[in-house]
Amino acid sequence: MSIYFLGLDCSTQSLTGIITDSISIIYKCIINFDKELPQYNTTNGVNILDDVKVVHSFPLMWVEALELLLNKIQNHISIENIKAISGSGQQHGTVYLNDKFESALKALNPKETIINQLKGCFSRQTSPIWMDSSTFRQCEEIRKTLGGLKETIKITGSNTFERFSGPQIRKFYQENPEGYRQTSIIHLVSSFMATILLGENAPIDHGDGAGMNLMNIKTKQWDISALNATAPNLIQKLPPLTDSYNIIGKISPYFIKKYGLNPNTLLIAWSGDNPNSLIGVGLIDKGKVAISLGTSDTYFGYMKNLHLDLNGEGHVFGAPTGDYMSLICYKNGSLAREKVKKEYNLDWGKFSEILRKTSPGNNGKIMLPYFFPEIVPLVLEPKVYRFGFDENDIEGNVRAIIEAQFLSMRLHSEWINEQPQEIYATGGASANKDILQVAADIFQTPIRQFNTTDSAALGAALRSLKTYYDFIKKGKNWDEIVDTFLKTQFSSETIPNIKNRELYNDMLNLYKKCEDYILRNGEDPEPSRKQFIEKYFL
Repeated sequence: MSIYFLGLDCSTQSLTGIITDSISIIYKCIINFDKELPQYNTTNGVNILDDVKVVHSFPLMWVEALELLLNKIQNHISIENIKAISGSGQQHGTVYLNDKFESALKALNPKETIINQLKGCFSRQTSPIWMDSSTFRQCEEIRKTLGGLKETIKITGSNTFERFSGPQIRKFYQENPEGYRQTSIIHLVSSFMATILLGENAPIDHGDGAGMNLMNIKTKQWDISALNATAPNLIQKLPPLTDSYNIIGKISPYFIKKYGLNPNTLLIAWSGDNPNSLIGVGLIDKGKVAISLGTSDTYFGYMKNLHLDLNGEGHVFGAPTGDYMSLICYKNGSLAREKVKKEYNLDWGKFSEILRKTSPGNNGKIMLPYFFPEIVPLVLEPKVYRFGFDENDIEGNVRAIIEAQFLSMRLHSEWINEQPQEIYATGGASANKDILQVAADIFQTPIRQFNTTDSAALGAALRSLKTYYDFIKKGKNWDEIVDTFLKTQFSSETIPNIKNRELYNDMLNLYKKCEDYILRNGEDPEPSRKQFIEKYFL
């Protein structure tokens, strides 16, 4: 009998399921929220309110997508052979539930849909997600209470950020105290989806818990000072914390009766999309990092020992291996690339052609691409800044957006203090070799591309595989698991052009001056930009 493992990823725009056996991926299924659940009227999976800083989504939409996905899975494989399930959720999103929730969950009738049975269980109908940047005041308040920037980072592993769960919870408490009072439990996207499968409240793992400004990064326990700085009685409304590799129970009877899942199917703690992607691209030792080019862009890597960014731009989360991971997140990822592409009526083929024919360094044209409020560096009011060109320069804008994104990644990852020996690329845009060539040249590091861009779902599947074999005492080590899967998924390698090393080193310094000028009242970068042009283009 075949043995299968299911990894789920509830991301911003879709729910993805990947099923593996012990050596390869055997089935993948994606439910796109906009296309397959149009009744929620989302755009790219979200609802942007009148204030563009307020971005929410619908927890019931995620649950409905789960049922659609399981319907598809049971039509393609022997679903009873799934031995273990784990999952990934878009980090930081919060789900607010009342005291009816747990009893309703335990009484689910398989003859009805879950959403019809849970509609009255939410103390807040929508969930603020990672794209929400409306909590500046709450971030300031929490940070001040905890003793300032550096003390906050030392406690939680990150500065307070607008998208983080703690500031979002505080805003809800302040603006809707009655709704907060009626809230019995607050889940993350990951623990909420795990709860649905489990049939009772699931814990929050250390990877996703670290993205809340509520967990002590050293002890990996809820930090009382952070809880008190956020909202009253918060400890009573949060699930317990757990290791990412722990078994949290077995599949709920609802899914056994309705879909034919095996009653002995193990559920492993869900985590955030970034910790799952760490495993999905094989980052289990030092010297390797990944760039995920999705709705947001992220730069992340494995960290054996705790090391913090006291400047407050980077994050440290728990890793599924039990160690740590570093991460930098950019809101202006694929959404910004798409905005440029659509502005000039380009398809991706033409976009790539422009990248190929334009010169590295873009003739000194530099963009600060804040099409949306940005996380790193912190920019709350969106505005695009151009140096040496304007919006009418199609080719200049195309190359500028890509160079800006990777220059910013390189600049703002310097706190990690470790030059990567190899970069793994994942996410939808990683399929574009011309984008990867720019990244390789800027970092002067080889970039490996894999066939599977759904690294979070794959990471969740591999986590379920690892814990299952540990459970039956036939343990597989991470090296064995990762090597087996990545060998089959390896697609190509992009080698940096060494001729561009000095140019991009100089351009990095120029980019920093442009950023300092706009964001920190630094000196005018124009004299430096002219020197750059004279050196490389005249």
